[in-house]
Amino acid sequence: MKNNKLRLLLGFCLVVVTSTAQEVLTKAEAIDYVLDNNFGIKIAENNVQISENNTSVLNSGYLPTLSTNFGFDFSLQDRLAEVEGQDPIDQTDLETRRYNTSLDLNYTLFDGLGRRYNFKQLKLQYNLSKLEARETIETTITQMFTVYYELARRLKNVEVLKNTLSLSRERLKRVEYQFQYGQINKLDVLNAEVDVANDSISLINEQQNLLNIKRDLKVVLNKDDLDDNFKVDTTVYFLPILKLEQHISEYKANNVSIQQIEENLLISEYDKKISYSGYLPTVNLFGSYGWNRNISPESPFFPGSTQTTDGYSAGVNLTWNLFDGGQTSVRIQNAKIAYENQQLQKQQIKQSVQRDIQNAFDNYKNRRYIYNLQRKNVETNKNNFKRTQERFNLGQITSVEFRQAQLNLLNAQTSLNLAKYDAKLAELQLLQLTGQLLNIEF
Repeated sequence: MKNNKLRLLLGFCLVVVTSTAQEVLTKAEAIDYVLDNNFGIKIAENNVQISENNTSVLNSGYLPTLSTNFGFDFSLQDRLAEVEGQDPIDQTDLETRRYNTSLDLNYTLFDGLGRRYNFKQLKLQYNLSKLEARETIETTITQMFTVYYELARRLKNVEVLKNTLSLSRERLKRVEYQFQYGQINKLDVLNAEVDVANDSISLINEQQNLLNIKRDLKVVLNKDDLDDNFKVDTTVYFLPILKLEQHISEYKANNVSIQQIEENLLISEYDKKISYSGYLPTVNLFGSYGWNRNISPESPFFPGSTQTTDGYSAGVNLTWNLFDGGQTSVRIQNAKIAYENQQLQKQQIKQSVQRDIQNAFDNYKNRRYIYNLQRKNVETNKNNFKRTQERFNLGQITSVEFRQAQLNLLNAQTSLNLAKYDAKLAELQLLQLTGQLLNIEF
C-alpha cells in the first residue's frame, strides 16, 4: 500500500516538473507582452494621446476666453493745505481706498483663417503620430522575433547536441566493450572519450547561450517574471510566394514610411496657408462688466466721499497689419521651400523603399532556397549516418569514420536550423517593408 502511494506521489511530481519544464511561450503571447509592456511602444502610445488631445476643440482657438481681475489700492497720507489769508490746515492719516473688479469676455471672430488651417494641421499631426506609433510597433515586433527565433534555433541546437552526446556515449560504451574483449586498442577508447568530452562542452556552451538569449527576450518583452525554464514555439510557417508578391504590388499604399511622408506633405501645405493668413486682418469681439468703488478722505474744500460705479461695455476691434517689415513674405517663401523639400524627400523615400523591398524579396527567395537545400542535405546525412552506424556496429569501418559521419550530420542539422529561422526573419522584414507585418497571424 505504501509503495502504491509512493508511486502515485512520484508520478504526480513527474507530471508537475514536466509541465513546468515544457511551458511554451507562444508567438501570440510574446506579441501581447510586447504590446502591453515594451517601453518604446508605451512612449509612442503616449505621444499619440498627446496629439489626440491637441486636436480637441479646447485647443482649436475657436472658443472665447473669459477672464476676471480684482484690484485694491490703499494709501495713507498727510496733507498740509495753505490758503492765502487763512491759517494752514494740517491733516494727518488720510486714508484713500479703491476697489475694482471686472469680468472680460473676448472672442476672435476672424484671424485670417490661420486658426482654421492650424486646427486641420493638428489633425494631420495626430494621424502622423499614429503612423509613428505603428512604425515603433512594427520595429519592436521585428526585434522581438529576431530574439524569439534565435531562442528557437538554440533550443533546436540543444536537442541536436543532446542526441549527438547520447550517440557518443553509446559509442564509448561499445568501444569499451570491444577493448575489454581485445577487438580494438586503447587509442579508440581514448578517441571516444575525447569526443564525449567535446560534445559535453558543446552542449554546456549552447545551454548557456540559451539562457542568455532567454534573458534578452525577457528584456524585450519587459517580462522579468518569466521562469527560466520556459520554451518558445519552434515551428515556422511560410506565406505562399503569390501572397508575398501581392503584398509587394501594394506596398505604395501600405508602407509606413511612404504614408508618413504623405502626411508631412499635407502638413507642409497647411504651413503655406497659415503663412498667407498674415496678410489678412484680425477681428475681435469683446465685452466687459466692471465694478469700482473709491473711498476718499475729506479735503479743505470737499467732504469725504464714497463713489461706486458699475456697468457693461462691448465692442468690436479690427487689427490689420498693413506692413510687418516683410516677415510674412519670408515665412511664405520658407514654407514653399519646405514643401518642395518634402516632395523631394517623398521621391527619395519611394526609391529607397522600392530598393529595400526588392533586396528583401531577393534575400527571402535566396534564404528559402538555402533552407530547402539544407533540408535535403540533412536527409542525405541522416541516411549516410545510418549506413555508417550499421557498418561501424559490424566492425567494417573505424571509429574515426563514424565520428566524421556524426559530425557531418550535426553540422547539417545546425545549418538547417539556422537556414530555417533566417528565412523566416527575411520574410518578416519583407512584410514590414510592404506594410503587412501587423496584418498577418503568427
